Amino acid sequence: MTIAYINRIATAVPPYDVHRPFIDYASSMVAEGTMRNLFRRMSRLSAIEHRYSFLQPLASSDGSWRDAEDFYQRGNFPATARRMQLFERFAPQLAQRGLDKLELTDEERRGITHVIVTSCTGHYAPGLDFDVMNYLRLDPSVERTMIGFMGCYAAINSLKLAHHIVRSRPEALVLVLNLELCTLHFQETQNLEQVLSFMLFADGCAASLISARPGGVAIDSFLAVIIPETSHLITWRIGDLGFDMHLSGEVPNEIGRSLQEMRSRVTRGRDPQSIDLWVAHPGGRSILDAVESGLSLSADALSCSREVLLKYGNMSSATVMFVLEQAMQRAQPGHQGCAISFGPGLTAETMLFHAA
Repeated sequence: MTIAYINRIATAVPPYDVHRPFIDYASSMVAEGTMRNLFRRMSRLSAIEHRYSFLQPLASSDGSWRDAEDFYQRGNFPATARRMQLFERFAPQLAQRGLDKLELTDEERRGITHVIVTSCTGHYAPGLDFDVMNYLRLDPSVERTMIGFMGCYAAINSLKLAHHIVRSRPEALVLVLNLELCTLHFQETQNLEQVLSFMLFADGCAASLISARPGGVAIDSFLAVIIPETSHLITWRIGDLGFDMHLSGEVPNEIGRSLQEMRSRVTRGRDPQSIDLWVAHPGGRSILDAVESGLSLSADALSCSREVLLKYGNMSSATVMFVLEQAMQRAQPGHQGCAISFGPGLTAETMLFHAA
């Protein structure tokens, strides 16, 4: 049976670190007193130090948020059309950054047979799949697939599709791009739960190559698990003022509880301690704490995930690939790994792999 390998991954982020300016701005949206103090306390406990965006923060005399696009103006946040205009403008630029870092050889570029793109933060057509083809000057016959609006676990679904392609066509060379511009969808609100969720999100992309050529990590199996009666906890809908996210504070508890119950399913019967490389989507510090607790992992098992959260925040579908890139750099031949990512449903998408 043909084995599919993730040969390599390259990641990229936009140029501007917006984490500190956003915290200052977001705290001013929350009511003074207890709520604002709670927000500032939660921001200190977030385990995030940097988040990147194409929106360049500018110095402001009164300490409020200003950006070079005049995008987020108090009392005049942009409509969905304006947000999509910026997505169409900036998404190809970020894709190019990731593709350049992938350092495709001429032979690899000529050999690409499939392009898969995931994104849940923007839409336009012709879309990112065409932008990738044009930038790399790929053969027009390359097969293109867009995976849209699946949220944070979409990257594992893209790897699942690439895995099936390679197993059915061993000569295939699949290029996967996971790209999100989450910072285009902040809302003006005094709702603390919403503001705290905005504090997590950032922009980023990952580009990867999957083929039957040994090298990198070998894909072993996939499993999707839906947690019953939790579909209301994460929602993502298109509204008049951008995409409206609801991320309930109950999510970490549900993940921790469910992982305890389905531990053996996630690991396919293996002892979690026997797995060398844990690649957990860093949806937030509390999410990683829930994974660690629910699977009874050691304190350093999620070190790659925590490092990505610290340096980049949550970039939706691209984030788990940032973690997998780090895990691949640390992997030794024969190391066993498990990737897990969460999203609407409430769904856990998992992948077992091993270092080639």
